[in-house]
Amino acid sequence: MGSQNGKMIDEAELRRMTPDQRRQLARALAAVELPHPLADPRVRRRRRLGLLIMTACCVGLAIWIAVLILTLPRHFTATHWRVAWVGLDLAELAGFAATAWAAWYQRQIVIFFMIITGTLLVCDAWFDLMLDIGTNGFTMSVVSAVFAELPLAAMLFAAARRLTRVNVEIVMRLEGAAGPVPPLWRVPLFADGLSEALPGVIRQHADVTADGPASS
Repeated sequence: MGSQNGKMIDEAELRRMTPDQRRQLARALAAVELPHPLADPRVRRRRRLGLLIMTACCVGLAIWIAVLILTLPRHFTATHWRVAWVGLDLAELAGFAATAWAAWYQRQIVIFFMIITGTLLVCDAWFDLMLDIGTNGFTMSVVSAVFAELPLAAMLFAAARRLTRVNVEIVMRLEGAAGPVPPLWRVPLFADGLSEALPGVIRQHADVTADGPASS
């Protein structure tokens, strides 16, 4: 491509390139301009610390759950009942408002807000159902969970997943990888080694294009 002769590639030349050549160029530019975040020693240290904390939390929480199962009474009179439920509803209101704001202004943080708000709705449904078992309010709690809280939570989770997949698709294009977006559990966090998460035929194509931009 013209850059090998010491000249810049203009838009007209880009349009004359084949899609494969543009993907190859995109991969080459991404490799030059976007070094892997884990190349930074500070990021690697934070990652190791985060993994250590998460592992400790899993062990500690598992032990604490066992303790609660063995020691909690079957019946308990709660104090500050009104504050607890009003506080949860206020948190949900803040979540919806933040999600609406981020969606209106098309900010990436909308994914974060969607997941938080959906989680709050699931918690609301769970505590409503569990605490109303055997009372006159149980039927209303079931109706509220089935027709309001859980569907809204599912909608928010699905929207967050869809937006994340759109972001992955954009990264795939910048990396020069063609084809459908793989399952999110297979996508690398920093897109490093993304081609390994793609289906076989697509992965072979991406590996070939990773060798570098073709000459025109």
